[in-house]
Amino acid sequence: MKNIVILISGRGSNMQAIVDANIPGARIAAVISNRPDAAGLAWAAERGIATAVLDHKAYASREDFDAALAQLIDGFQPQLVVLAGFMRILTADFTRRYEGRMLNIHPSLLPAFPGLHTHARALEMGCKVAGCTVHFVTAELDHGPIVSQGVVSLLPDDTPDSVAARVLQLEHQLYPDAVRRFVADELHIVAGKVASPAQPAGSLMAPAP
Repeated sequence: MKNIVILISGRGSNMQAIVDANIPGARIAAVISNRPDAAGLAWAAERGIATAVLDHKAYASREDFDAALAQLIDGFQPQLVVLAGFMRILTADFTRRYEGRMLNIHPSLLPAFPGLHTHARALEMGCKVAGCTVHFVTAELDHGPIVSQGVVSLLPDDTPDSVAARVLQLEHQLYPDAVRRFVADELHIVAGKVASPAQPAGSLMAPAP
């Protein structure tokens, strides 16, 4: 059984998708938020999952917050840390601490469009597709070995909100599957790329409708 700690800042829809997937061999040890009003905390608590709040505003520096967060996380002895809408830029010391065992999902086809406003930027550039990327977290923002990607077509009348809605549905499929593969010891980082029995390094998952 692998313990998983999930970090959220809001409603945590990807957290909910992972919990609802009932992944064999996985135990959601805790859901932690940097925001006391994060709606996902109540959702997790209602399902008997331990929750905790560590308000970043109470810390003088990013380094102090990350050190306290790491101490809190380690109390649950996780094999995997999952970022599910955790709206904090993490320090290099923190990311190194969980290197190879911390996942994130980003709403673009990385390395394209790291950072914010990904769908608006894709539409402005005239892209024909958009999507999302599950990746291992490294010190460089929205980089790190790619686990999986999913694609949606961009339509002539699309808006950032309409793209976001379709991509979010795809995220709810990809993220639980990535966690399942981690728990099953199927993900291996080789020469900076992720390889697994189900998906060779660098491959792209089938496009979503």
